[in-house]
Amino acid sequence: MAPSPVPAPGRPTAQPSGPASGHTSGAGIALPRAPRPAELPSVHGALLCVALPALAVCAEHGQLTGEGPEGVYDAGRRLLSRCVLRVAGREPVALQGRMATADRAVFLGALRVPGDTGPDPALTVERTRNADGTERITVRSAAARPLRLPVEVALGTDLADLGAVASGRTGPELAASVHGTGLRWTGADGRSVAVTADPPPMDSLAAAGVLRWEAELAPGAAFTVRLRVRGESAGRPTTSTGAGSGRPGGHLLAEARAEGDDPRPGDLLRSSVEDLRALLQRDPARPADVYLAAGVPWRCGPVTAEALWAARMALPLGTRLATTTLRALGHTQLFGGGPESGRLQGPLRDAGPHLPPRCTGIEATLAFPAVLAEARRWGLPAADLEELLPVAERCLDWLRRTAGRDGFVPDPGPAGPWRAETQAHAHRAALLGADLLDGCGRPGGDALRDGARTLRERFRREFWLDDPAGGRPAVARAPDGRTWPHLGGWAAHLLDTGLLGGGRYAEGLLDRTETEQVARLLGTPALDSGWGLRGLGTKEPGHNPFGHRAGAVRVHETAVAVAGLAAAGHEKEAASLLRGLLDAAVAFTYRLPEMYAGEQRTTGGCPVPHPAACRPAAVAAAGAVHALLALAGIRPDVPGRSVAVHPLASAPLGAIRFSGLVVAGEPFAVRVGRLGLGMVEEAAEGLQLGV
Repeated sequence: MAPSPVPAPGRPTAQPSGPASGHTSGAGIALPRAPRPAELPSVHGALLCVALPALAVCAEHGQLTGEGPEGVYDAGRRLLSRCVLRVAGREPVALQGRMATADRAVFLGALRVPGDTGPDPALTVERTRNADGTERITVRSAAARPLRLPVEVALGTDLADLGAVASGRTGPELAASVHGTGLRWTGADGRSVAVTADPPPMDSLAAAGVLRWEAELAPGAAFTVRLRVRGESAGRPTTSTGAGSGRPGGHLLAEARAEGDDPRPGDLLRSSVEDLRALLQRDPARPADVYLAAGVPWRCGPVTAEALWAARMALPLGTRLATTTLRALGHTQLFGGGPESGRLQGPLRDAGPHLPPRCTGIEATLAFPAVLAEARRWGLPAADLEELLPVAERCLDWLRRTAGRDGFVPDPGPAGPWRAETQAHAHRAALLGADLLDGCGRPGGDALRDGARTLRERFRREFWLDDPAGGRPAVARAPDGRTWPHLGGWAAHLLDTGLLGGGRYAEGLLDRTETEQVARLLGTPALDSGWGLRGLGTKEPGHNPFGHRAGAVRVHETAVAVAGLAAAGHEKEAASLLRGLLDAAVAFTYRLPEMYAGEQRTTGGCPVPHPAACRPAAVAAAGAVHALLALAGIRPDVPGRSVAVHPLASAPLGAIRFSGLVVAGEPFAVRVGRLGLGMVEEAAEGLQLGV
């Protein structure tokens, strides 16, 4: 597993939120923060080949120069920092660099033949690099005469930890030695890496780190070299022998497809599924625990609440990822009978300029029973449900104790504040948890529904702020009555109520009038940037278009808003956000980052990347799946042997067909026509069409 996540500027380093962390938290109390680098090296312009734990960070020209974060990594360790190709003593002129798949990049360059006077290049150079560093270099000649050219590759490594790379503390390159058909480097800690070549080089120059061949090229002929990177720790191999070899697999996520009048959903869905598969990683201590890394390259650490949100949004691709993610998070549950017993552990994360950091352990605790309940509706196997249900029950017990008689869940500590987003998560957990307990024949459902009713009544009374414009929800409230009125993308979570039996959605915290007002606010230019939903409105104090929770567009929140608005019947606002997200996806070549700047869209403009954003990111890739499938409105109830579709009646992208989805463990396909009518084309035997 990769080392601890590297924090982005303005985003606190992850801190354990369980008793072992030794911190107290609450309004007005300082929270500890570990040192962090002033700036993270930007990877926005890089091509990232991902097949965790393998990762290659490449510039568009294809050369690995050792600058910044460039290199080939395994489990957070840089195995190769430099791989520079020269043909006849010159570097190829870079023409194109592109991602072929999530784990493979292709680079094309050209060279003129020595002695030629014309402008046309006679040599083309194609390089294909995989996430694990495996590389194929092909030099092809279109010259009219035979050529004999020296081809050399200069290699180097510092075996630096990713955290050291991020902070600029990498140290010098290591000295190489000749090893078999290539070179080898060994660090002071005994770690080593070897690069082997096929065909074997004619010369191996350890002092310069150079492998050299003499290529004889007839007209139209090609010369190919294959490089292979292999790392070792204490004499044991740590890297795979091929891209993606031995990785957690494609069986966890279905090969979903989209096709229709607008080609963009198909491209985005395909790319998002590829990225989700590339981000899968195993817990080395528990190989059965497979989950999504939060994002590459900076957040490939232990399982997080974001991994659970991503697994939830990917439920249309099958329930296996939800199962393994829930299992991994279940191992972080606290025991001991105290007030924190039943809560899941998780780091503190930045909550914007107005509130103290939030506890993602609380977020995960409230998400766990809700995701398990929804996975059951999508067709979670009985054996998986039986294994995970006790963890969900302990989460729900913690919720009952923590909410108490006042109904609110404080976050991060007993002193509050009460956050609106946390109350939305708690309300959903209570209602979906009650549905789960009832469906499994377990007691406690009525008490949870009573708690949800108390929370709902109090929230509407104490969190809604009246004003001449129709009112707004407060982002947080202190026990002393003080409120934080700052409006942002967090309000989308108030519309996300969760799926119950019969394809129904649970009741929300807001009444109908308040829901309509929130939908209107989410559609205003202050929040809808034209590329997606801002984390904080432009009219709010502290707005920063690059702020993680202060104005940047977060794909996860935008996807939650699209689905929530669609479910509540506010199609105009949902369609506007979805179109903006699709347009942003085109600008990012269909690999959406976790966030990007919340700059206002202008004619002919493009979304501005965030310098520290992970790309790919789990919640961004899964959020794209979630937002696209809002077009079809699939509402399964596998225990009730039914599935309903409630597509957007306005059909904002025209006709569209989704196939390769999974409901009840079997393939599922649905078509939405240009008139907004949905038709199930493929489904498991025995499933009835619901209403």
